[in-house]
Amino acid sequence: QVQLVESGGGLVQAGGSLRLSCAASGRTFSNYELGWFRQAPGKEREFVAVISSSGATTYYADSAKGRFTISRDNAKNTVYLQMNSLKREDTAVYYCAAARYTTSRANDYDYWGQGTQVTVSS
Repeated sequence: QVQLVESGGGLVQAGGSLRLSCAASGRTFSNYELGWFRQAPGKEREFVAVISSSGATTYYADSAKGRFTISRDNAKNTVYLQMNSLKREDTAVYYCAAARYTTSRANDYDYWGQGTQVTVSS
């Protein structure tokens, strides 16, 4: 069992930065791939980034490439999403999730956090 709690969301101006954190409980955190997803009002949940259990491999959605960086600290049971050059279209609730393998499909993730709101103003 893995419980996930996101933090770090907030209101930021376009062009600014935020770093999201996701703290996990459970001794098997290092066995899971960790992903970030987001959901804007009226839209489906979409993949943002994923990192392998060791942290050696990462994948990003095209919308995140070059601007977002996913990382993890297995000693702290925490995964991060550094978001730079934020745009209004990045406004959404951001969720972290845990899966047994590296995947961008939301349905493949076993555990989800409650989400943290990110709002980018112009």
